Amino acid sequence: MMRRVVWALVVLAALLAGAVAVVWLSNFQGGSRIHDVAPSNAPASDQVARGAYLARVGNCALCHTQRGGAAYAGGRPVATPFGTVYGSNLTPDAETGIGRWSAAHFRRALQEGRSRDGRLLYPVFPYTHFSRVTDADAQALFDYLRSLPPVSKPNLDHRLRWPYNTQLALALWRTMYFKPERHVDDPSRSRDWNRGAYLVQGLAHCGACHTARNALGGMRDVMDLSGGLIPMQNWYAPSLASASEAGVADWKLEDIEKLLATGTSPRSTVLGPMAEVVLHSTQFLDPGDIRAMAVYLKELPPAPADTNPLEVPRAAASVLERGGKLYEQHCAACHGAQGEGVRGAYPTLAGNRAVTMPVTANLVQVVLNGGFPPATRGNPRPFGMPPFATVLPDADVAAVLTYIRSSWNNKAAPVSELSVTQQRSSTRK
Repeated sequence: MMRRVVWALVVLAALLAGAVAVVWLSNFQGGSRIHDVAPSNAPASDQVARGAYLARVGNCALCHTQRGGAAYAGGRPVATPFGTVYGSNLTPDAETGIGRWSAAHFRRALQEGRSRDGRLLYPVFPYTHFSRVTDADAQALFDYLRSLPPVSKPNLDHRLRWPYNTQLALALWRTMYFKPERHVDDPSRSRDWNRGAYLVQGLAHCGACHTARNALGGMRDVMDLSGGLIPMQNWYAPSLASASEAGVADWKLEDIEKLLATGTSPRSTVLGPMAEVVLHSTQFLDPGDIRAMAVYLKELPPAPADTNPLEVPRAAASVLERGGKLYEQHCAACHGAQGEGVRGAYPTLAGNRAVTMPVTANLVQVVLNGGFPPATRGNPRPFGMPPFATVLPDADVAAVLTYIRSSWNNKAAPVSELSVTQQRSSTRK
C-alpha cells in the first residue's frame, strides 16, 4: 500500500514538473536575452510616414491615448471581466515610455507579447494577432513612435483581481491560448486576398472583437470571425461569415469598401465599437488596402444560419399591441410605418438582419443609448438616433423591439424585459 502511494506521488510530481517545464519553455525561455541598445539616429521621413499609417491600421492610438491626454502617452483604462488594464506610454520618453527600447524589444512585444524586461504582457494588447506583423512593419511602427514628442507620464498599475494579476496565471493562459503565428501568403489566392488576410488577421486584429471568448478570455481560433459579445461593453460583434449576421459574401465589393471607408453603405451602417474603428482607423486606409480587406471578407467560408425561422417562438398578442403603439409614437416618423426607412438617412427595419439576429444586445444598446454612425470624410454629417434610456422603461424597450422583430415579415424571437434590465444595469459607461 505504501509503495503505491509513493509511486502515485512520484508520478504526480513528474506530471507537475512536466507541466511547469511546458509553461516555462513556452513563456519564459529567452525572455530577457535582448541586449541591443536603442538606436540614436532619426529614421527617414518616409519610414515614419509608413509607421504612422500602420498605426492607423492597428488603431493603436485608441487604447494608448487617454481622453484629453497627449497622443500615445498611455493611461486610458480598458475594462475587462478580470479588472482594468491601462494603456501604456508609447512615446520615446526614456523613463516612462519606450525611449530605452530597441527595435528588437518592440518587435518581440508585438510578436511574442513580452515587455522590454521579458515580463509577459496581458492580451488586452492583442499580440495574439500582432504576432503576424512582419519584421519590416514592426520596424516602421517603432520608427514612427520614436519620432513622437516624448511625454513624461508614468504608466498606471493595472487593477486586476487575484490570481489574474500574477505572471504565473498569465503564463498558464498563454500556454493554453497563445502560440505566435507568422503570416504566410497563400499562393493559390490573389494578391488582394493575401494582403486582406494579413491586415484582417494581423494588425487590424478584427478577430479581437469578432471572435467568441470563453470564461478565461481565450479564443478558439484567432482567425475565427464567427462573432462574439464584446466583454464589458454589451455590444455584439456579429459573425463576418454568416449571411444572417454580418457576412458580405453576396455584397458588391464597392459596398464593402464604402462601409469600411465611410461607415455607411446601401447595405448597412456601423454603430457602437465598429463606429470607433471606422472613425479612427479604416476611413484613413489606402483604397488598395480597403479593397484587399473587402476581398478577403467577401471570400470568407460561409457559416450556417443560427436559427430556423419556422422554429422562432411567437410573442404574446398583448406585447405586440403595446410594441406597435410605442413604435408608432417613437419610431415611425423616421423608420416609416412599414419599417421602410429613408434611404441615406434612416435604416430600413423590414428585412434588416441587424434587427433579426438571434443576439439582441445591439438593438437594446441602440434603443437605450442611441445609435451614432461615425462622422467620416465620406459621410461627414451622418444621421443618428437619440437615446431612449430615460424615456422608455425596460418593459417598453422589450415590447417595441419585439414588435419590430415580428413585423413586416421579420421572424425573430421576442426580447424579454429581463434581458433589457440585465443589459441596462451591466453596461459599462
